[in-house]
Amino acid sequence: MHTDTERCVRAVQSKDARFDGVFFTAVRTTRIYCRPSCPAVPPKAQNMEFHPTAASCQRAGYRACKRCRPDTSPGSSAWHARADAVARAVRLIQDGIVDREGVPGLAARLGYSTRQIERQLLAELGAGPLALARAQRAQTARLLIETTPLPMAEIAFAAGFASIRTFNDTVREVFALTPGELRARATRPRKAPAPAPAPAPAPGTITLRLPFRAPLEPSNLFGHLAATAVPGVEEWRDGAYRRTLALPYGHGIVALASRADHVLCRLSLTDHRDLTHAISRCRRLLDLDADPVAVDGQLRADPLLAPLVDAAPGRRVPRTVDAAEFAVRAVLGQQVSTAAARTHAARLVTAHGVPVDDPEGGLTHLFPTPAALAGLDPETLALPRSRRTTLLTLVTALADGSLALGPETDWTEARERLRALPGFGPWTTEVIAMRALGDPDAFLPGDLGIRRAAEGLGLPAAPAALTARAARWRPWRAYAVQYLWATDSHPINHLPA
Repeated sequence: MHTDTERCVRAVQSKDARFDGVFFTAVRTTRIYCRPSCPAVPPKAQNMEFHPTAASCQRAGYRACKRCRPDTSPGSSAWHARADAVARAVRLIQDGIVDREGVPGLAARLGYSTRQIERQLLAELGAGPLALARAQRAQTARLLIETTPLPMAEIAFAAGFASIRTFNDTVREVFALTPGELRARATRPRKAPAPAPAPAPAPGTITLRLPFRAPLEPSNLFGHLAATAVPGVEEWRDGAYRRTLALPYGHGIVALASRADHVLCRLSLTDHRDLTHAISRCRRLLDLDADPVAVDGQLRADPLLAPLVDAAPGRRVPRTVDAAEFAVRAVLGQQVSTAAARTHAARLVTAHGVPVDDPEGGLTHLFPTPAALAGLDPETLALPRSRRTTLLTLVTALADGSLALGPETDWTEARERLRALPGFGPWTTEVIAMRALGDPDAFLPGDLGIRRAAEGLGLPAAPAALTARAARWRPWRAYAVQYLWATDSHPINHLPA
């Protein structure tokens, strides 16, 4: 997109918010970079240059606009709709891998040398892994400075900086303000302050806004998460979806609530170094980096799907915060009702999950890890013998590393490895690809709900025929699944009371 200068200029001149995060506008005369929808007067076309990432702008010597705050734009949907090495590298960097394991750790997860990864990222994004991680550290630091009373020294290390001096220099270079000036601007009284969210956040809670590209239809997104919530791990309370998070340095509890132009996120973390990772997981869970205009435009071209899209545009795919957790839950949900699947999962949580404290609600445990489940006694599982075998084989493969499910996973390879396990048919494999791995083209032609919806719309109901017809929906078939599911009255399609 950033190489199509004429199209980018039109987007900037029309202040088109659809392109926020897709590319960034750098102004040569002011040395400032902005999002396309910046409310300032657009610069002259000859003074603009376009970059694919904020890191690329910073690497070229530009600082972030103080008015439109381009570093807080939604992420580009390209990195979540692709499965190549560059896209997987970006997803890992967003998860904070470079901060925790360095560039060698990033390269090792992808199976490339550090030189290959640096060359590929630089060629496509205009910035290498260190520059991308630096830009992300700067944004994390800004969040902590503006939303917490933490001392600056603690913020520096929580954001991933190696020293306080590097933290100070980076903040000044990226935002043209010192850390103290950033905090002063954030605490400056406004003429019409927004009311505080209810209930009031507990001490140590970080409250922030997660941006997205409009439109966003919350009914199936939050409805699905609430209807399938595992007791003790997830709950719907006070109009928000809440759940526990197992994180690299500790654990946390997040509450997510839909608002008109953002998702309100309240995070309580045992270690603030997990902030970047927690935000990345929450964005992935709610599919907030999707491009609904591109998705709905493709699906609307099918006259049988168009009425569903027009009735509720902007449906997202409810994903997960932990791919391994979802894979376990997918096996527990094979050929049983939603309520039965929740019951089976709750028993595992009570027996093998790590207890946590939740002063604000009813969350009690972290979902058990594959390592914790690998040694369980199969006779304690109230499941058919074949499903016990499937579950134990899955958690053993996840625990010993022979099966990897995460941001770095190649979708095709993961499907092949899953299909090689006993008890993994097309439905289980594809639902894991759709919700755990994030493949936007995953499809469930054999799902009972999909077949019923297809019959009602006049689409072919037989899996092979429906798959052939769905070729016109590619590469967004996972979103077509959401529109088809929404034709049913199942609780997953409605916001809880």
